[in-house]
Amino acid sequence: MGKKDIVFTVFTKPWHMPLPELGKFIKDLGFDGIELPIRPNYQVEPEKVEKGLPEAVKILADFGLKIASIAGPVDEKTIGACAEAGIPVIRTIIGVMPNNYMDHESEQKRRFDTLLQILEKTGVTIGVQNHYDFPHICTAMALHHLVEKYNPKNIGVVLDFAHCALGGEHPELAVDLVWSHLCMVNLKNVFWYRANGPEAEVAEWGAQWTSGRHGLASWSKAAEELKKRDYKGVVCLTAEYSDQNAVDRLIKEDIEFAKSLF
Repeated sequence: MGKKDIVFTVFTKPWHMPLPELGKFIKDLGFDGIELPIRPNYQVEPEKVEKGLPEAVKILADFGLKIASIAGPVDEKTIGACAEAGIPVIRTIIGVMPNNYMDHESEQKRRFDTLLQILEKTGVTIGVQNHYDFPHICTAMALHHLVEKYNPKNIGVVLDFAHCALGGEHPELAVDLVWSHLCMVNLKNVFWYRANGPEAEVAEWGAQWTSGRHGLASWSKAAEELKKRDYKGVVCLTAEYSDQNAVDRLIKEDIEFAKSLF
């Protein structure tokens, strides 16, 4: 594996700047592309996705950047817009209720089934990401169980190593569980902290989102496992940090660290 096999992208959620300004900023950081949020008050809003995505692709291409994925609605309009703009992956997070988990999982599969025809026609992939907090699908094993029956070209997995770490899943195990459907990986980092004092009757814990070198998720072990399996594809740094004032500094440090691992 060489650097040419890996496309480093960044989720641009922290930055609301106009697209030309965003393109220069992200290129100067050293990324190959981005994951674009399709949300209200961002560069491309959901109701304008059909016109906005092709325009965004063109603007960012002027800076040598690609939109490798979006985080947005999973519906036929958005899938069609991604296909038209040449964007291969829509990342999504799935909520399920623990009191009837299997019912919610079955309902989600039925939703996927209704989209298979357009996914097959367009070549766009829905990438389901694990997310640790209630009530989301949080583990690699749960992702495996959700997507295993589908063609990975239609329904794939976006593996987030930080969310795995919060649930106690080691990178090697997580990659093994979802390898057949892996379409993208996320890199960020996190650790648990005590959110109340020792005088409290019951301990409470919070998640501190930190830089790549300093959390529970071992980026080096994740990279080694991916290299061992000859992974070729997108590595997306999600730019999620609890210290909002340090985002620009930390993402610059993290892309340099990530590149050194591959």
